[in-house]
Amino acid sequence: MVSLGKWIAKHKYLILLIGFLLLIPSFYGMIKTRTNYDILSYLPDTLETVKGQDIMVDEFGMGAFSMVVVEGMELKDVQKLEDQFSEVEHVKDVLWYDDVADISLPVDMIPKDLREAFFRGDATMMLVLFDNTTSSDEAMGAVEEMRKLVNDQTFISGMTGIVTDIKNIALEELPAYVVIAAALCFLILLLTTDSFLVPVFFLLSIGLAIVYNLGSNIFLGEISYITKALTAVLQLGVTMDYSIFLLDSFEENKKHYPDDRELAMGHAIAATFKSIIGSSITTVAGFLALCSMTFALGRDIGIVMSKGVIMGVLCCVTFLPSIILVFDKGIKKTKHRPLIKNTNRASTFIVKHHKLWMVLFLVLLYPAFYGNNHTGIYYNIARSLPSTLDSNVANTKLTEDFDMSTIHMVMMDKNMDAKSKRNMVSDIDAVDGVKWTISMSSLLGPTIPDSMIPDDIKSMLQGGDYELAFVCSKYESATAEVNAQIGEIDEIVKSYDPNALVIGEAPMMKDLEDVTNVDLVNVNTLSIAAIFVIIMLTFKSISLPIILVSVIEFAIMVNMAVPYYQGVELPFVASIVVGTIQLGATVDYAILMTSRYQKERRSGKNKKEAVLATHKACMLSIITSGISFFAATFGVAAYSKVDMIGAICTLLSRGALISMVVVLGVLPAMFLLFDKVICMTTIDFLGKKEKKKKQTA
Repeated sequence: MVSLGKWIAKHKYLILLIGFLLLIPSFYGMIKTRTNYDILSYLPDTLETVKGQDIMVDEFGMGAFSMVVVEGMELKDVQKLEDQFSEVEHVKDVLWYDDVADISLPVDMIPKDLREAFFRGDATMMLVLFDNTTSSDEAMGAVEEMRKLVNDQTFISGMTGIVTDIKNIALEELPAYVVIAAALCFLILLLTTDSFLVPVFFLLSIGLAIVYNLGSNIFLGEISYITKALTAVLQLGVTMDYSIFLLDSFEENKKHYPDDRELAMGHAIAATFKSIIGSSITTVAGFLALCSMTFALGRDIGIVMSKGVIMGVLCCVTFLPSIILVFDKGIKKTKHRPLIKNTNRASTFIVKHHKLWMVLFLVLLYPAFYGNNHTGIYYNIARSLPSTLDSNVANTKLTEDFDMSTIHMVMMDKNMDAKSKRNMVSDIDAVDGVKWTISMSSLLGPTIPDSMIPDDIKSMLQGGDYELAFVCSKYESATAEVNAQIGEIDEIVKSYDPNALVIGEAPMMKDLEDVTNVDLVNVNTLSIAAIFVIIMLTFKSISLPIILVSVIEFAIMVNMAVPYYQGVELPFVASIVVGTIQLGATVDYAILMTSRYQKERRSGKNKKEAVLATHKACMLSIITSGISFFAATFGVAAYSKVDMIGAICTLLSRGALISMVVVLGVLPAMFLLFDKVICMTTIDFLGKKEKKKKQTA
């Protein structure tokens, strides 16, 4: 590895040229990679709700819909608006009461179920059907065009509206995430390093790795907006310590090779690669554990972030050493006194009071465990957005004016006999929380023959094999009430038609809850097992992986318990990914300290001397890394209007600090308490076998 390091140092200008040239295909890849703003699209294809969406597109030529509430408008003007909506590209149909009755007919004279469906006070509602799926560019474009046609009397709700608002916020905020994270990291690096140029080169190297990572996503076709938002922030926070280690190693090797900077850098590259390969593997393992999720968003984040760590390592041992060598004189000229020169006093105090840290660990263990297991989680995607957005304002109007929140769709066998269809609809109407059901029979009645049914109604509600019914629910999506309602409706429709499907926003959110509850357990178990095995193989120990993983898991439990005691509910994504990311990203702190502790014990120091020397050597690096991770995520958490992103970054920023404190406080106490156990359960922990080999050689 030293020879490769020397080659990199010798060809620094070539590497810099290649590094900058690679930005061209990377930017092209970034532009061509589509961003997916619909979380529900990551549900597994095997679910009935997902299959039903595909059937809707194939059978009915539609995949999404919006409920439009119009207040205080003359019926003739509503009809004009309906016609305007019908002309919007990718709007397939608009369902309003004029499809079944003439608007000249007084509202009081139309059947009660239709009157309740379409009118309430001075408000009326229409159903706009799109010819593509919820998160398609076509459906979102149609919503944008519809919004341009309406005034403040009209409100467009539905999942496509929510996804459109997510897209608009993400496009507005994403560039700011990168600027905020980079600026705060730059500030932290200025305070913890001794040169004004070093932070610039660190951020430039990591910035290149981020661009390469985002550009290579072109091979995935598309990534989630959550993945896109988190990539730069997480990559910046997770890989910063690799750069710090390289610079420290270079400064150390310059003392050994004062007259040959390239040789010093060659050795620094070799030492850095050897040191960070272990920690980066644990980080990658944490991210790859997300790929085991049935909910494909985990795979999306896992693949992209794993690539990011690998590219961060490669840039750290190629581009960064090259630019440091080129500007080494400039780095010397811009040196300044670091804010924290050493942490010897703090280390001495912490190690001296190690028993206090163990008591604190034991006292907090149960509250952390209890809070972690009782933190509230919500699954309603609209809740993650500001209440002032168009989609949420429309949803509120829907509830206020019509006492309804969502619409389910029932897809039944088209050839089911008319009596069974009527009975099924009647049974559905009797389910608690169902406001009304619109179907062929409810719109037109049982006495109208099939030949007299208008073609537009027939094409809207009947396909080649299936017939469609809309079921209005007063219950909000992702609540216990609506989940129970969906379960009851599903039982009813399957008793009439075993192949019938209940689909829509609320049924998909119910599936989302069921799927992610299982994923949460599986991902946490797999990430712990993977990192346990990596630590076990790295240190050839049984006790060390138990101690290290336990320490970080304790930090994770403390972090995840905080929202419970604050009375805050978390979006479901945060509860799944944060524990795995925090484990993979911050277990590096514990590995760094353990490696140094083993080195000190092998040098002949007793456990107290070894722990103190380890703490003094590692504390500043861990603080710099932890605060950098905190800085990269905290600013985004404070800025973001999207709770899916803000909550994740809040948890990660707080988790970085908690992990940092726990590793610096609790882990040294663990070393002192379990030193004998560690020595007995770790192969050649004290290095005696190595010494004997050298003596006999």
